[in-house]
Amino acid sequence: MSETHQFPEFILETSALARRKMTRFEYRLDAPQLKALIKLLDLSTLNKVTFTGNLSPAGKRDWALEASLGASAVQPCTITLEPVKTRVEVEVHRRFVAELPETSVETSKEAEEDEFGGTAMLDDDTLEPLEREIDLWRVLSEALALALPDYPRVEGAELGTLNVTEPGKDAMTDEGTRPFANLAALMDTKKGEA
Repeated sequence: MSETHQFPEFILETSALARRKMTRFEYRLDAPQLKALIKLLDLSTLNKVTFTGNLSPAGKRDWALEASLGASAVQPCTITLEPVKTRVEVEVHRRFVAELPETSVETSKEAEEDEFGGTAMLDDDTLEPLEREIDLWRVLSEALALALPDYPRVEGAELGTLNVTEPGKDAMTDEGTRPFANLAALMDTKKGEA
């Protein structure tokens, strides 16, 4: 069984969805599901995860997902490694479309990469390709990963400074990197001599 199909209750068959009405869902994650998300997202602990919402028909073949995600997570502080607790409450919106629109970047061979060397992206980041199944586990885990802080920090934790240089030389400081710092010091010296 693949990672995304580890919990089949999160998989909705597109062909089984009612075309004339909304399909509601409500998940309160149990211990094995929480354990899988902790491992997937590299968290210390995770609890009180709820994912509720609905899928509605949008046009002839597309589906719109509107959901709420709530979770309490603990991650290590990126500076002190102390636990940092975060409560997540986010709205999740996705639109599963049978035909994805063209990207805003030209589709020629030369334009397959964007200006930063990456793959061209769609203008609307809520669009997903409609496939035979809608994987709500993937939607939930992606939304939670995006909502959690990338660099969690305990209050008051600050990154110190490290100055390294060759023996016998003064280390360069932030003050020394300012473009006109030396000029100002020289001008002050000249004023003192006059």
